[in-house]
Amino acid sequence: MRKRVVYGALALFGALGLTGCVSTPSLEGSSRAPSFDALQGLCEAAPTDYGADAQSVYSAFYDAYVAQRRGGLSKERFCAFQTGIAERHRAYVASPGPEAQSAWATFILGERARALSWRAAVDPTLRAG
Repeated sequence: MRKRVVYGALALFGALGLTGCVSTPSLEGSSRAPSFDALQGLCEAAPTDYGADAQSVYSAFYDAYVAQRRGGLSKERFCAFQTGIAERHRAYVASPGPEAQSAWATFILGERARALSWRAAVDPTLRAG
């Protein structure tokens, strides 16, 4: 069942990637996008080292950031989103294993989808038309 959820989420992201020109900048940011460290610095919590998962987490943070900047998400909700992901990652790192890895993968894909939906609600480049 978990594999179907993960594969279904991957298919969703693949389809979304093909329908629009959505890209996430590198972790270092760009002239138009803050770096991963800068995004984490927007909230008062200590930055988290996501290791190999940093790009996936950055994608979620960046989409939520765009939604927040365009008025579709409060700063409090944006920071709560970051905090929730950091807490879940700490739990995953504290008890690694195949089940924990699967749970983390499912969780972060769901959070990426949620952030993308927030961004799509306020970013016209993500809407069909």
